[in-house]
Amino acid sequence: MSAEPGYLSHARYGKDKIRVFRVVREGEWHHVVEYNVTALVEGDIEISYTKADNSVVVATDSIKNITYYVAKTSPYILQPERFAIHLGTHLVSKYAHLHKAFITVESLRWSRILVGDKPHTHSFTRDGDDKRIVNVEVDATAGKDKLVAKVESGLKDLLVLKTSGSGFTNFVKDEYTTLIPVDDRIFSTTIDLTYKFAPFPVPPPADKSKPEWAGLQSAGTGDVWDSEKAAEHVRKITLEVFAEDESESVQATLYKMTQKILTENKFIQSVTYALPNKHYVPVDMKYIGVDNLTPEKAEVFVPIAAPSGLISATVSRK
Repeated sequence: MSAEPGYLSHARYGKDKIRVFRVVREGEWHHVVEYNVTALVEGDIEISYTKADNSVVVATDSIKNITYYVAKTSPYILQPERFAIHLGTHLVSKYAHLHKAFITVESLRWSRILVGDKPHTHSFTRDGDDKRIVNVEVDATAGKDKLVAKVESGLKDLLVLKTSGSGFTNFVKDEYTTLIPVDDRIFSTTIDLTYKFAPFPVPPPADKSKPEWAGLQSAGTGDVWDSEKAAEHVRKITLEVFAEDESESVQATLYKMTQKILTENKFIQSVTYALPNKHYVPVDMKYIGVDNLTPEKAEVFVPIAAPSGLISATVSRK
């Protein structure tokens, strides 16, 4: 029998699309989170592929059940980054032959309903389609007592629009150019944003259900890592720069967002935006003697879904 022509160069498996909803009760004051979780693992699992030997396989159903167990017991369930670290640490700590865990948490928006001007204690509304995204790698390859967390957070599907304060001129013009330069236009995009933190060590918990990570420190700064503050601040910066910038282009506005985030968040090492244009084209009404094309008179537009421009960039800390 001839030798096999290929070798297993990489393997990873786990459970995808684990839906989790958790209520945290503090007396009459309730908190809620809704997550879509993916939990994958790597390690000494080659023989399950190459030898059909399942003795090294932690069933994906068990990984699902572990996710629910950690969701029930974790003191960090309301903080998606720390919850993901907790879940990943549990997986690599429990199973000696697993050396890495990769956890993705998609957090859906729930905000308190205001009754009068007061937030209700246990009633919530979905106030937007944007989602907070967390990707965490827990690396135990250096030893189970030397865990390292790599954390990437972000937003996706954050739809924004402004009706002025954006132009696009002085671009390349040649035989293929049909786009007309404009000093003022509608600027709309669905923001996808990711930002990476420097890797940092995570102490293995003596009690896997109650790890003491309140004082996790960002590598190189000695300061307490605050993922919740970072998430709130990054979203605020993104919206404020979008609204206030007199935009010369999507590229220029994107760059200003990244610089402000890096300036004001020392834990963050790089920022990536992907900004697809949402085009709104003024309707030509000249055939009935109505001017709807002159910028200051354009008021009726047709939303164009495709094709669309896509602007992306990553800016990293020096």
